Amino acid sequence: MTDPSAALLDAARALDAADPLAAHLDAFLEAPGVTAYLDGNSLGRPLRDLPERMAAFVREDWGTRLIRSWDEQWMTLPMELGDRIAAVALGAAAGQTVVADSTSVLLYKLMRAAAAARPGRTELVIEEGNFPTDRFLAEGVAAETGLTLRWLTPDPVQGVTVDDVAAVVSDRTALVSLSHVDYRSGALADMPGITAVVRAAGALMMWDLCHSAGVVPMQLDEWGVDLAVGCTYKYLNGGPGSPAFAYVRRDLHGELRQPIQGWWSAADIFAMGPEYAPAADIRQLLSGTPPVTSMLAMQGMLDLIAQSTIDAVRAKSRSLTELAVRAYDELLAPEGVRLLSPRDPDRRGGHVTIGHPDFREVTRRLWADGVIPDFRFPDGIRLGLSPLSTSHVETITGVLAVRDALASRDS
Repeated sequence: MTDPSAALLDAARALDAADPLAAHLDAFLEAPGVTAYLDGNSLGRPLRDLPERMAAFVREDWGTRLIRSWDEQWMTLPMELGDRIAAVALGAAAGQTVVADSTSVLLYKLMRAAAAARPGRTELVIEEGNFPTDRFLAEGVAAETGLTLRWLTPDPVQGVTVDDVAAVVSDRTALVSLSHVDYRSGALADMPGITAVVRAAGALMMWDLCHSAGVVPMQLDEWGVDLAVGCTYKYLNGGPGSPAFAYVRRDLHGELRQPIQGWWSAADIFAMGPEYAPAADIRQLLSGTPPVTSMLAMQGMLDLIAQSTIDAVRAKSRSLTELAVRAYDELLAPEGVRLLSPRDPDRRGGHVTIGHPDFREVTRRLWADGVIPDFRFPDGIRLGLSPLSTSHVETITGVLAVRDALASRDS
C-alpha cells in the first residue's frame, strides 16, 4: 500500500505557496525545539516584536511618564481596546465591548446581571458539556438567585442546534448561556439562529466566544446578541492570563446592573462619594483597576487580524482544518483513531479533535519530541490550528507525528 505521507506534504507545500497570509508566519517568535505547535486554540504564540513592545512600555509609558500615563492613555484603554476587538473580530459597533477581569469573572457578572434583569423568570439554560467554568458559574448563580438549571444534551460531536434550544426555551427562561465553538469537538453553533429563538421567547442570550473570537467571523449587532464574553490568550494572542472582554448590547446598558460594584464602574470614578452610582456606558462592567500590562500583547495581534481581515483568517482556518481532516482520513483512521469534530467545515471552528484510548501517552511522547497539541480527557487530542501562526506543512508534520507516536507506543 502506498504511503500517503509524501502526497500530503506536497499538498501542504502547495497550499502554503498559495496562502495570501503566509507572510505573517514570520511575525511570531520561534520556539526552539518545536517542530509543530498545534495548541494555538489554548495559548497563542507571542509576536516577534513583543519583547521590544514590552520593553518600551516599561521604559517609556511606565518608567518615564509614571502615574501621568493614567491620565494620558490608561484610563480609557479598557474601552478603546474593547472597541478594537469589537471592530476586528466581533462585528459590533463601538461602545459595547470592554476588556477587564478574567473570563470567569466576566461570565459571572453577566450571568448574575441577566438573572436579575428578568424577574419572574425561573430558568437558566446551559449545555451539560459546556466548559467547566461556564457550568460551575451557572450552578452558582442558580443557587444565589433561586433559578432552576435546564441542561441541554446535544450530540457531542455536532454540538448544540437551534432545535435543541427551541425545545427547552419558554416564558420561564431568563438566560441561555452557550459556547459559540465547542471547546471539545470544535462544533460551531448557529449563533444567529439560536439567538433569534431565545430572544423570541423573551429571554437573554449570552455567548462564550473563547474558541471563536479572532478565528470565526461574527456579527453580534446584526444578529441581535445580548451578551458575550471571550478570552484574549487564544486566537488573540494576548499571553497567559491576559484579560477577557465582555460585550453588552447597547440598549441593555441601563437595564443590566453588574454585581461587583467597584470604583472603576462608578459614574464619577474620583468622586469617592458615599453611595454607588453606576456609569451609564460600557464602563459599568469594570470593577477594580484594569490590568494594563496584561493588555499589551494582544494589541499587535489585533493589528495583524485587521490587516488580514477576519474573513481571510477564517478562509485560512478552513483550509488548515480541511487538510487536517484529510490527513486524519489517510493516516489516522486506519489506526483506529476516531474523528470527534464535524466533517462539514461550515460547522467547525478552528480546531479538529481526534480520539484514541492511547492518546494520553501519545501526547506525552509528542511533547517530548517537540510536537505540541493538547490532550482533553478522556482520550482526545485537539489539533489547534491558529491561522496566522500555523502553516499547512506544520499541520501535516503534526498529524504525521501522531501517527508515528501511535506506531511506536509499544516499543
